[in-house]
Amino acid sequence: IYVYSIDECFMDVTSYLKLYKMSVKELAKKMIDDVYKETGICATAGIGTNLFLCKVALDITAKHVEDHMGYLDEEEFKKTIWHHKPITDVWNIGPGIANRLKNKFNVNDLYGVTQIKESLLYKEFGVNAEYLIDHAKGIEPCTIKQIHAYKPTSNSLSNSQILFEDYKYEDAFLAFKEMVELNVREMVGKGLACSVIFLGVGYSKDAIKPTGGSLKLAEITNSYKRLNQYFIDLFIKTTNKNYPIRRLSIGFGNVVSEQYQTVDLFTNVEQETKEHDLQLTLLAIQKKYGKNSILKGMNLKEKATTIKRNKLIGGHNAE
Repeated sequence: IYVYSIDECFMDVTSYLKLYKMSVKELAKKMIDDVYKETGICATAGIGTNLFLCKVALDITAKHVEDHMGYLDEEEFKKTIWHHKPITDVWNIGPGIANRLKNKFNVNDLYGVTQIKESLLYKEFGVNAEYLIDHAKGIEPCTIKQIHAYKPTSNSLSNSQILFEDYKYEDAFLAFKEMVELNVREMVGKGLACSVIFLGVGYSKDAIKPTGGSLKLAEITNSYKRLNQYFIDLFIKTTNKNYPIRRLSIGFGNVVSEQYQTVDLFTNVEQETKEHDLQLTLLAIQKKYGKNSILKGMNLKEKATTIKRNKLIGGHNAE
């Protein structure tokens, strides 16, 4: 099993079909029936010969058939998905890629992608063209086994949000500072620290290209006071104040155990220890009484997002 999101997962059931003496559709139906019996929720299943075909079968096929199960192999994919429009219904093809395919190559479906010379696609999309070329043919070489075996050379934590509406610079700055506080606290709760930070800012209707950047710190830390100032400086330095903002993302890079935190002669160790313990105390209270049990004054401002976001689970309303 590979959990993909709050309400989706991939499962390789190949070795279980013989055990249960079922076809893949029979096993999928059993799971769907069990979910409905337990929760009252009607689940859907995408069945495919690779991860990509499973996802496309789920997104495009399963939701439009009576048994809520879609099936795709490479041949069926060519028959039913090659000419499907809009192309943005296909996993990992967003409006940006779709617009470039239309404007540069006059292509608006996956069959059209297969007719473009691969060298031109690599020139236009760089290394990401490999995914587009494979997916246009219904190919996905990556397996769940490979996903589980993958070990990154470095670790990171990240978080992003799409704002509820277009925000002015000052309002987005407020939401940004809320994100920093919540995510630093989460890092402290996991006993981690970092030596790199990064941020990204997206603007309304892609009026201009996203801005942002990264900063390599001269220390390894999870101090909210330090990281908050680093983030604020980076936001002010890189964000365009003249356009409405719609997306915010922040991250921590080179994440390691907090036992590797570094200090210098100017570090007030006692003060930072108190700050660290305070973060853990706040986390304990929120875990017991709810995320909105303790708030700051900035969280109560009109354009603040923390209270609303604390009521979401995986982007879904939890109330």
